[in-house]
This record gives sequence, C-alpha cells and structure tokens, in this order.
Amino acid sequence: MFKEEQVEQAIIEQLQTLGYEHIYGPEIERDYKEVILKEIFLNSLFKINPDITKDIANEVYRKIRTFTNIGLVQANYEFYHMLYAGVEIPIEGDKTYTAKLIDRNNIEKNTFHVINQYTIKEYKEKRPDVIVFINGIPLVVFELKNALKENTTIENAYNQIKNYQQDIRTLFYYNAFNVISDGVNARIGTITADFSRYMIWKSKNGEKPEENIEQVDVLIEGVFKKERIIDIITNFIMFQNKEGKDIKILAGYHQYFAVKKSITSTEKALKENTKKAGVIWHTQGSGKSFAMVFYAGLLLKNKNLNNPTIVVLTDRSDLDNQLYTTFSTCSKEILPQKCKQADSRNELKEYLKVNAGGIIFTTIQKFEEGQGSLSNRENIIFIADEAHRSQYGTEKKLDRKTGKFKIGYAKKMRDALPNATFIGFTGTPIEMADKSTRLLFGDYIDIYDMTQAVLDNATVPIYYENRVAKLKLDERVLREIDEEYHYISCNDEATEEVIEQSKTDLAKLETVIGSKQRLEMLANDIVEHYEQRQDILNGKAMIVCMNRKIAINLYKEILSVRPNWQEEIKLVLTDNNNDPQEWHKLVGNKQYRDNLAIEFKDVNSKLKIVIVVDMWLTGFDVPDLTTMYIDKPMKGHNLMQAIARVNRVYKDKEAGLIVDYIGIGADLKIALSEYTNRDKDKIPDITAAYAIVREKLEIMRDMFYGFDYSSFFGYSNQTRLQTLTKGINYI
Repeated sequence: MFKEEQVEQAIIEQLQTLGYEHIYGPEIERDYKEVILKEIFLNSLFKINPDITKDIANEVYRKIRTFTNIGLVQANYEFYHMLYAGVEIPIEGDKTYTAKLIDRNNIEKNTFHVINQYTIKEYKEKRPDVIVFINGIPLVVFELKNALKENTTIENAYNQIKNYQQDIRTLFYYNAFNVISDGVNARIGTITADFSRYMIWKSKNGEKPEENIEQVDVLIEGVFKKERIIDIITNFIMFQNKEGKDIKILAGYHQYFAVKKSITSTEKALKENTKKAGVIWHTQGSGKSFAMVFYAGLLLKNKNLNNPTIVVLTDRSDLDNQLYTTFSTCSKEILPQKCKQADSRNELKEYLKVNAGGIIFTTIQKFEEGQGSLSNRENIIFIADEAHRSQYGTEKKLDRKTGKFKIGYAKKMRDALPNATFIGFTGTPIEMADKSTRLLFGDYIDIYDMTQAVLDNATVPIYYENRVAKLKLDERVLREIDEEYHYISCNDEATEEVIEQSKTDLAKLETVIGSKQRLEMLANDIVEHYEQRQDILNGKAMIVCMNRKIAINLYKEILSVRPNWQEEIKLVLTDNNNDPQEWHKLVGNKQYRDNLAIEFKDVNSKLKIVIVVDMWLTGFDVPDLTTMYIDKPMKGHNLMQAIARVNRVYKDKEAGLIVDYIGIGADLKIALSEYTNRDKDKIPDITAAYAIVREKLEIMRDMFYGFDYSSFFGYSNQTRLQTLTKGINYI
C-alpha cells in the first residue's frame, strides 16, 4: 500500500533531480522556535553580497525576524518586499547598505534545500511534511495526504495548511506559496487563497495541457526548476487590496506562460520593427487583467526594452476605471511605477513627452478627439484591452444613436503612435473574417479557451435556458421581434433612408418588448424562476434590459409582485439631465452606483438582484452571481462578455445560468462558432433537459400511483426514512 511517507519521498526525489539538496529535519541541530536556517542564511548572504560585513549580515538576520503587532498577511507582504527589493541597513552617516536575499540574475549563487519533517514550536508544536528553503528561508510548504485513505482528501491537506497558519504562524511570514497533494492530485495556492483558488499547474514549459496529466510531476517540473521558481516568486506574485481585504495572488500556469510568450513576442516585434506583438486570448473570468499586470511589470523591468512607456487602452471609461484600479492597487514590487489616467487627447500627448517609463490609461475615444501624431517614440508598448473588430476595424459602422457612420480606430491609433508596438488582450476570440485586428496587433500569442478554463476550475461552466415561451406571446409578435432585430443588426452599410427606417424599426421593437402586458408576464416569471433557484442555489442575479425605460418599468412590475423586495432588488442605470423627475430617485448618481457596486459584491448584503442595460456587463466581477436574465438583443463578443458575468468561481457554485427571454439562442450559437472546436458546445441548452425530466417524472408518478409519498417532503427525518422504506416495498 502506498503511504503518505512514500508520497513525501517521491517529491523529495524529484526535487533532488532538479538540484535541491535534501536534509532530514530531525537531524538538524536547531532551536525549534526558529524557522530560518541561520547558518545557511548567513552563508548565502555572503555569497550573494560579497562586500557585506559580518555586522551587517547579522543585522539583516535580525531584521527579517522582527515583525511586531501586525497580521499574517501584512508580515508576509513586508518580507516579500525585502525578498524583492533587498534589506536596507543604515551604515555610517546617511548611507544605507542594501543586502540582497536572493540573486535573480545569478541563479547558481542561491542555495536550494528540501527538508522533510521540520519541527516548529509556536502556539503548538507542528511538523509540516516538506518545506522548500531558498538561501535558508522557508518559502514553500508542502502538505501531503494519502489518496488511498478512504476518509482523506486533498482538502484535508488544505485545512491543515490553514491550521498551520494559526499554530505556527511565523513559518508563513516567509511563505511564497503552498502545495497540497495526495500523491495523485496536486494544487498550488497562497496564504489568502480559499480551497477553490488552489489551482492545478498543468504545464511544464508552456505546452498545452494533456487530458490526464500526472499532476505532482507536472507541478514540480513546471514550478520548481531553480530559475523558474525564482522567476515566479519575484515576478508573478502580487498583493492587492480588494474591498478592504488584502489578498495575495499567484499567477496560474496559463498566465505565467502567456506572459513569458508575450515578452518574447514583444522583443521580437521591436527587434524586427513589425510593431505587432500579437494577441492573447484568455477566456472571460480566467484572470486576463492580472495577466496584463504581470506582463506590464515584466516590460518595465526588461533591460532589452529601454524602459518603455506603457499605454493601456479600453473602449469605455468604466472599463478604464476598473482596469486602472486593478493596476494601481497591486503591489509596487510588480508595478514599480505609478499609473496615470489621461482624461483628454492633449493630456495623453503631454504624458507621452517623457523619454521613457510610465503607465498611462486612456480610452479609445481619445483617438477621435484630434488628428496627427501623439508621439513618434519607438519605446511605447500599446496594450489594448478587448481587441475586437468593432473597436479597431477599418470599415464603416453605423452609430445608431447618432445615425452617423464611424470609421474603425485602427488607422487613427496607428497614425497617433506610428512607431509604437501594439499588443491585444481579449476575453473573446477574434472573428474569422476580422482582418483589421490582426493587421493592427498580429496573430495569436496564446489561447486559453473556455473549455480549458472550466477544466482548470478557473471558471465554472455556463448553461442556457430558453424561457421565451413562458411569456406566452403569440408567434406573430415573436416573429416581429426576430425580424426587426435581424434587420437592424444586419444593416450597417446603409443609406439615409435605411437609417431613418432603422430608427423607426428600433422604436417599434422597443415598444413591443416594453409593453405592459409583456413586462407583467416577465416580472412574474423572473420572480418564480428566481425563487425556485434560491431553494437550491443561494446566489445573486442580474436582469439585462433593452433600455432604461423598460428597465424602470420592469423594476416597478417586480416590486408589485414582491413589495417586500425593496432592499433585495435595485436598478443600475446611467443618469441623464433630461430624465423624468420620477426617475432621479431610482437611478441616482455616480456615487450611488459606486455604493451599489460595493453592496452587490458583498456576499452578506441584502441586495441580491440588479437590473441593468449596459453597465456592469463587462469587467465587473461578482463571484456569487449565478443567474443572468437576458431581455435585450445581443450578439457577438458583446453577448459573450455579458454572459461571462456568471462564470466566476465561488465556493460550492457549480455553474452559471443564462435565462433567455428575447431569443438570443441563435446569436449565441453564431458567437460560439468563432471559438475553438471544443468550445462550440460548451454552453448547453438545458431547456430540452427539462422536458426529459418531466417525462421521467410522469413515469415515476405512474409507478407510485396509489401510494401517498407526500410525507417524504416534511421536516421529520424519521418520517422521511419510513416513507422511503414503504415506497421501496410498494415498488
């Protein structure tokens, strides 16, 4: 029988093949209250810092052991900063000596040890299975279990790590990340990660994951090569304050390898002067924004790139703010330079006058505010978020709000930054027919599709349910909605007559969708469906409406059905100076919406349902959002970005659900046709499944005809068990 000790030895042996020296913990003479190996640490300091004195070295040792009256995460961050930037020690006068704890450039100067059964005494006495030390510092803790033990799972290993963080807390001041394994399964995560965020590392060197990998082998080969682990620890870990809580984020394998490929591609683009680094397609919800942060951080540190200025572009101001917040709240070790937002084209031009460095955020609209060049510099890296044809194309597109044509932004951006290198990040694929995006950015650098994200538990699967029929509209009305929407969506190249007809058709469509009779039926069905789901799955919901008027009227109808939902449901809409007076209280201002965002993200808040039109459909993460009710025609990447709101991982959430009241099924299939082959059937329609379940249920009811099983649905477990036994005997 394969025992836990054998799992331990197998991991030690594999680390030894990577050049780690093994020491058996009980053989080390040491104070069990000390977690750092002092002698190895000091020897490493002298090796890495040849000019360090003995007094300074001892002071460095004292400093990295001194953390007073602070929490675990704060202490962990303070040490992480010292590991990254070095330890500053005052010497004569105003001078300081900076001692490096790790040598990132000369890997052979560092010492690597794997130690098992290393006893530590603190609040309690504990002995973690395996610890990886670099330069005498305990940076990685392995907790192992035996997969053959019936009542032991990998989650038990996770729980033990969390207990260690309480019982031998000092060990985790220095912790970069942890590994939990049962010999078959293996996952990696940080001190702040919950179990669902301990991820499998599925690639050794950036190759696509195979279906049945040896998880322990791939994790150790993929993470613990000496150069790799130092790269990960110093460049792919960041701290972020999220809604008042400090979290520590470790890049997943897909982010790590995509960023490394992107840096290589960027260097090649600069060397060959192609000005196109390529496109990263990482499916919505899989951490694309964090990949952008890690990429930007490496750009700024890369000596081959001449300290570039980074311009980050989004297509809307709310996305600009969200991405800016993601960048500006991450730890300075990853992004040592402050981020700026350019509120106008002139301000963007002013920011670009520097010779090097800086991170500038702006929106695509700034490129429409004027003509000509903003900067001729070559050391500008232009990062576009959501690189799509609609934003960056060259063809004419009809703006239905103004009735005017717009030319794609590709030429405008290239004219404004003629020598910049462009790279695109997207959560949805580039359309097959889209030549403009490739012309501007280049080809794919890396793809992390929907299927892989679900397999990796980076996202949850999404299911589709068609409830158009529940509104009991006659076929004529349904056909009218389909025809009008199809006409509007397909006529981008239009004459003035078509534009006027389009406006009329749009108004007609809104009248049909927003009729009182239909909204009454819609409100009743949403309430019924939501309450049934709450019986099984306690999560939040989002309702997407076609326009603000329809959204407000639906809100009123829902409250007429459930008057006690005043705190449970809110509108999230933009405000307008020309709004009717009665709308002002319902819509509020920007501060009101910001407060609603905080409230909706709070898992303990009373707010459970929001009604939106355009807001919160991209770049807005609420992990416990489980259901989206769609009553707005959408297509393409706009549709895919919207439905991805329900694919975030959260505790025991198994899937997200899209409920269709407008008939987006065909558009969903068309949108999925642009995805990888294995993605095309990954949003299954469960509507047919309901019919099958109902059919089977009727068969079962016939089988139990004459038997009273109603008491099974009561509250007494004893009665339920008795009913179950009687039912078995009846059959």
